[in-house]
Amino acid sequence: MLTEKAGTRAVAEHYASHLAPVYLWMAGGRDAAIGRGEGEVAAVCSKPSQPLTAVDLGAGFGMHAIPLARLGYSVIAIDSSRLLLEVLRTHFDTLPVRAIEDDLLSFRKHLHAKVDLIICMGDTLTHLPNTESVEALLSDVAASLQAGGMFVSTFRDYTVPLVGVARFIPVRSDSDRILTCFLEYGDDAVTVYDILYERNGMVWQQRVSAYQKLRLSTDWMTQVLRDLGFSVRVEPGLAGMVRVVATAG
Repeated sequence: MLTEKAGTRAVAEHYASHLAPVYLWMAGGRDAAIGRGEGEVAAVCSKPSQPLTAVDLGAGFGMHAIPLARLGYSVIAIDSSRLLLEVLRTHFDTLPVRAIEDDLLSFRKHLHAKVDLIICMGDTLTHLPNTESVEALLSDVAASLQAGGMFVSTFRDYTVPLVGVARFIPVRSDSDRILTCFLEYGDDAVTVYDILYERNGMVWQQRVSAYQKLRLSTDWMTQVLRDLGFSVRVEPGLAGMVRVVATAG
């Protein structure tokens, strides 16, 4: 298992050098991605009747931060990718979004008071280096929410491994770019190999990069949150993910 510092750096470097430049393309384009984000936000959040504050951990280009701001939240959007945050900054116009480049594990230093909503969507939790860092994050989430505040996360439960050719997962392709993932399972984590082909004139160029994702159990996540005093419900999320909705006591 990677150490917390090394694991966080490895994932950040993978996104900076390999995925961030094609992340919007992976998501099907900004408008389509934000449309999906609006649906996810609407499934768990109603329009606030008074000013409320939300924190988006792993905000990326704003797939959920922008819908939350449009709904009426003031949003603190935190991500380690400067490139993705620059995309976010160019699109939120006058919306109440504050984009911050930092490790999501350090989010509390950017808060001046307790908040009403914290989200961590899109399989972000599995990018953390170990379960201890997940527990630390969830503990910080619990300490940062108002009574009755909500934490919403989505992630892939990798505890049941895919086998054989099912470990090759086509992500997206078009006439100039093809992205496929290959999964290799370890005891506590799955190594994700991103295989990207891009057309350069008449030549296809290959780039391969790898990083680890945690094999988080839905039951484990639910128990950790309940031990922190949350009431928890679990429901299906987008693209085969699990959505965990936790309300602070």
